[in-house]
Amino acid sequence: MFSLDCLTPVKDAIVAHGQLLGSNALGTKIRIHTSQGGLPELNGVKIAILGVTENRNDIDYIGNTFDINGIRKSFYQLFQGNWDCEIADLGDLILGESPADSYQGMKTLMIDLLSENIIPIILGGSQDLTFTMYRAYDELKAMLNVVNIDSRFDLSDDTKPINNRNYMGKIITEKPFNLFNYTVLGYQTYLNPQEEIDLMDKLFFESYRLGALIQDISYAEPMLRDADLVTIDLDAIKASELGGRQQQSPNGFDSREICALARYAGISSRVSTLGIFHYRSYEEDEVTSELVSQMIWYFIEGVNYRIAESPNVKDQNFQKFTVLIDDQELVFFKSLTTGRWWIEIPFLTLHHNKLDQHSLLPCTQKDYEAAGQGVIPERWIKVCRKNSV
Repeated sequence: MFSLDCLTPVKDAIVAHGQLLGSNALGTKIRIHTSQGGLPELNGVKIAILGVTENRNDIDYIGNTFDINGIRKSFYQLFQGNWDCEIADLGDLILGESPADSYQGMKTLMIDLLSENIIPIILGGSQDLTFTMYRAYDELKAMLNVVNIDSRFDLSDDTKPINNRNYMGKIITEKPFNLFNYTVLGYQTYLNPQEEIDLMDKLFFESYRLGALIQDISYAEPMLRDADLVTIDLDAIKASELGGRQQQSPNGFDSREICALARYAGISSRVSTLGIFHYRSYEEDEVTSELVSQMIWYFIEGVNYRIAESPNVKDQNFQKFTVLIDDQELVFFKSLTTGRWWIEIPFLTLHHNKLDQHSLLPCTQKDYEAAGQGVIPERWIKVCRKNSV
């Protein structure tokens, strides 16, 4: 399936450290690419960890390199949860002579993994790698929802060569056009130019300010439930939660909030790729590597507890609620199994739209309660408008 020519094994010292841990520690449970054993067998594997240390298109790149061994060391010493999914660590991608070569190698690996229904967890690297993650779906999925947990929109001038500040502009403007929705969780207004904020609204994309989400982090769950590809920029985490070299902003998500977001992403039966970017390693920083390893742990726990649900009027596990607002009929569904909510998006027959049938949009109970007070959910309005364009 994979070639040894494009991957380097996990360092022997990290493997040895993991094997000295308790019998229930992850270092003794997961399948690891080693120098002696080679690539692990991937039959039955659900999640594969891949290090991609490409950062040459970071706008702040000054020749600095890094590795993710600190994350591995921290992750291996965590104890396995009540999981039945197999995990593999494939090691690191061998970087190409240019970033474009690295992109191609990463894309090939991702296509192989996704084709086998294996969820890649990409540990990077600058966030322009999101573009490669997105392009790996070109022949696998017609339309894609991307959720970015980030303080910025990354929609800078797409006419310039790709970097970690304009990769989303490239995704939007370059063929094939597979992006259906783009959502940013935790953006900070003062870090984004007004033209990018206006562009998000013009394209009917979704954005949620940091302040709104930290009041109730569970409000992010429906957006992550509706995602195919999720990326996390570590710069979205506030400085006090991280090691010195990693610190970027005094404001951001705290450690509990970012782990909750990782778990929501894992629980989503639709999410098939996770990327964690802008990790800056150095020996004295154990805090950042431990936090990233815990984010991975919570994502995997979420995957283990996935329940694929599709609301249906005839299914006794769902309740249907209809709310009338003026001349508009809103139809909500609630799962009696998980307590999750959806709102129906009507099929618009008068337009050439992206949806060919009634579709269901994840929402919250608060959206249903607000509809009862005459307030139409903003997410519903944006999707309907996008569908009619």
